[in-house]
Amino acid sequence: MLYIFDWDGTLCDSLSLITASISQSCEKLGLPVRSEEENRSVIGLGLKEALEYLYPELSDTQIEELRLAYRDHYLAGDKNQPSQLYAGVEEVLDELLSQGHRLAVATGKSRQGLDRVLGDLKMQRYFQHSRCADETRSKPHPMMLQQILEESGIHPREAIMVGDTDFDLLMARSASVQAVGVSYGAHPIERIRQAAPHRIIDHISELLEE
Repeated sequence: MLYIFDWDGTLCDSLSLITASISQSCEKLGLPVRSEEENRSVIGLGLKEALEYLYPELSDTQIEELRLAYRDHYLAGDKNQPSQLYAGVEEVLDELLSQGHRLAVATGKSRQGLDRVLGDLKMQRYFQHSRCADETRSKPHPMMLQQILEESGIHPREAIMVGDTDFDLLMARSASVQAVGVSYGAHPIERIRQAAPHRIIDHISELLEE
């Protein structure tokens, strides 16, 4: 089986840093600051798509300025207090690998951002495949998963997408991949349920339970 994981809010406890970075960037540029709930609602999208959703009135130039401001705030915040994996993540990934499964990441992060955090946390060894939002279509479009499946040679019925947003789960449905939603991430449980995943878990360790 190929287990495909979202990153932020699924494996990594980085949601507060993301929402704070959005707010700080908007304050810096004199934009109205959205609520934390609104900021959390776009986590999982590519950064450009997330900012366009929050600020549809901005021009492409202004969106790019906001994107760069976000990047600076995020990097500064992560350097000051690095985001950590949720409890039990490494143990679960180790067990999945020991059982012969393959692992991948499908994330709204940029390639540079994912490579940086995988290096900082020494996690590169776990994942044979990955796709980032700046390499393909943003979630919930299925292209990210389709490319991982093609690259890995895995049939959709032999893959499971694990994510904390309805973007992850809707992407999985469109790609004919099993979906597992987690209840502890960016989107409230109501949104997770509405996306109709095959299963909802409250802790990453429940992936190992039948």
